[in-house]
Amino acid sequence: MSKQPAITRAERPRQQSRRAFLKSAALGGAGLCLLSYRTQPGEEPPSERLNLAVVGCGGRGAGNLSELPKDVNIVALCDVDETHAGESFKRYPRASKFSDFRVMLDKAHKEIDAVLVATPDHTHAVVGAAVLKAGKHLYCEKPLTHSVHEARVLTDLAREKKLATQMGTQIHAGANYRRAVELVWSGAIGEVKEVHVWNPARYSPGDRPKDTPPVPAGLDWDLWLGPAPQRPYHPCYVPGNWRGWWDFGTGGLGDFFCHYVDLAFWALKLRHPVSVEAEGSPLHPESCAQWIIARYEFPARENLPPVKLTWYDGGKQPSLLDEAKLPPWKAGVLFVGDKGQLMADYGQRKLFPEEKFKDFQPPKPTIPDSIGHHQEWVKACKTGSPTTCNFDYSGPLTEAALLGIVAYRSGEKFQWNAKDLKPVNAPKAEQYIQREYRQGWRL
Repeated sequence: MSKQPAITRAERPRQQSRRAFLKSAALGGAGLCLLSYRTQPGEEPPSERLNLAVVGCGGRGAGNLSELPKDVNIVALCDVDETHAGESFKRYPRASKFSDFRVMLDKAHKEIDAVLVATPDHTHAVVGAAVLKAGKHLYCEKPLTHSVHEARVLTDLAREKKLATQMGTQIHAGANYRRAVELVWSGAIGEVKEVHVWNPARYSPGDRPKDTPPVPAGLDWDLWLGPAPQRPYHPCYVPGNWRGWWDFGTGGLGDFFCHYVDLAFWALKLRHPVSVEAEGSPLHPESCAQWIIARYEFPARENLPPVKLTWYDGGKQPSLLDEAKLPPWKAGVLFVGDKGQLMADYGQRKLFPEEKFKDFQPPKPTIPDSIGHHQEWVKACKTGSPTTCNFDYSGPLTEAALLGIVAYRSGEKFQWNAKDLKPVNAPKAEQYIQREYRQGWRL
């Protein structure tokens, strides 16, 4: 583990008494240490609950806290910004409070069974790797990491440690995606060799600000930067605008690719592309793109043909929407089969041409309903049951997302050697596969 920076505010240990219960987990033998809270009517006994820590407690982290099942004990909360995390800190007064996740994993190691990470993209990997190396189950928001190399490291670590993992693509647990996948699997639109995915998201703030206002009270700016290069604090980064800067975020593609292309990965059993190219708005050295169109080629899988997948963001859309007179959805996934097309988004799905499918009867559901995205992971932590967005699935999905950014930033079309994590004969692209960390930080 990297050298720990000075602690900027008190890291107080837990005050309440606890009794440790060790329950063998089917995944890797990681024990569950559970608190001796008094059981209320209708509640599970302490030995059945999961001790959870959350890193990044404001914003999306607060949303995750509200979505967790009740049979979870929140034993530790960690955030570099005590003001932004203030409501979550107040909501769980008995939880230990930390600003540095490394201190948390050290001081509260025996109390923690699993960790939920909802920090900005650039710190996902350093936190996630530390969690997995500590033998704790991990839930991490999307995209799983900030670089392709980091995604592979977390995927391999999760497999090695045999821990329960889940990436935060919550839509995956919904019924609509399941029914859309079943339509593709049933052959309703025939053989699919082409997919288009689009979302209007755009995060492109422009030039770095020149003024250097003081760091707000309660924010540890050095810890917030983490492995990213040093730069002065500015409110254009924190708390919510970091997505538009290459050092911290991954733009519109990174924000939504994993949500929407998830459907194509699932339905078409995709994994690693063999080639990637991209175009977009003029490249800015620090600010993410105003728009990107990224093109991927995936090889044949099992009895499925090769697939060309195209991603569009920043207001760009596939020309096929106009050509085939399809509805102008602002965001969606379009499967092009040799017998028809299927369009879907988070909550709806439609077959085209409508006249051809007016009497179509959908196949009988075969994919079981999810018990809930967070619930899947909590159950997996306790019993070893599978999760649907574990890192073996979501790691390659994240890699594909980030390869689109690599192609855009490098300006190179490249063949992709997934085994060795190398773009073939593309030196400009290779520099974006793995990023250099600031001194004192490493995976």
